[in-house]
Amino acid sequence: MTHTIEAVGLAKRFGETRALDGLDLVAGRGEVTAVLGPNGAGKTTFVRMVATLLRPDRGELWVGGHDVRRDPGAVRRIIGLAGQTAAVEPAMTGRENLEMVARLFGHDRRSARANAEGVLEGLELGEAADRRVKTYSGGMRRRLDLGASLVGAPRLLLLDEPTSGLDPRSRMQLWDAIRGLVERGTDVLLTTQYLDEADQLASRIAIVDHGRVVAAGTPRELKQRVGRSVIEVHVRRREDLAPAAGALQALGGGGPQVEEATRRVSVWVDPGHRSLREALGALEAAGIEADDLAIRPPTLDEVFLSLTGHDAGDGTDRATDHAA
Repeated sequence: MTHTIEAVGLAKRFGETRALDGLDLVAGRGEVTAVLGPNGAGKTTFVRMVATLLRPDRGELWVGGHDVRRDPGAVRRIIGLAGQTAAVEPAMTGRENLEMVARLFGHDRRSARANAEGVLEGLELGEAADRRVKTYSGGMRRRLDLGASLVGAPRLLLLDEPTSGLDPRSRMQLWDAIRGLVERGTDVLLTTQYLDEADQLASRIAIVDHGRVVAAGTPRELKQRVGRSVIEVHVRRREDLAPAAGALQALGGGGPQVEEATRRVSVWVDPGHRSLREALGALEAAGIEADDLAIRPPTLDEVFLSLTGHDAGDGTDRATDHAA
């Protein structure tokens, strides 16, 4: 079997809201598959279906070769789920939390202790294992929550917005832990609004909008699919931002993007050095001094905007994901 998850035509409604509307998605073995989309796009609904917590209204969903409708028990035996908030008991130690969860998975006392020890060391929590969880930092709690999903040795780990609310250092620590899991043979399905997170971790990405997959591929394939590059200018003076945007307007499709905090202006262009020369000429003609001028591939944020017409974090015009 080459696919750990295979979804065909999944649909789910909550009243008048279509959470999923014919979603097709494939996740391969031995990799991180990231599902990207704004709030309300259907990401959490899909994860809850994979976890057998929701039934599709229509469509087919196979997890580890098992039909989620016909054999949900078999699916539950091969998955682990870590939600958007840490679900560990703060009054217990890290070790006690994991041993308790392992026992709930059916392990005897000895194997529960051994599994908990292995998970704690793998997530670099060994030194804090016998401290009460209420003394842990937010990042440590999220890693322990990840560990609670692992003590049952799942083949597939479902991570729904795992780094939401974490500081940058804790996010990177959790990224390292996820990479280590994949190296040791765990498949991962990750939902996130942080496109840099998907770029760092995912072998394959599915972009979901309004309950459907609108694009899928490796990060590199998605960036190439756009078929354009980005010229980025860092102007010397803040007052030159608007004139720079005006000077670059004619070079590409769509209006230039302006970042006042970093004094940067970016614009979509056709690939090639000709666009870079034209940009330099336009800036010189307008008398604008630039500290830096470069042409680069698009970021995943820019790819998302190009494919969907809005930012990844823009969920204001859609219903909240009822399964969140």
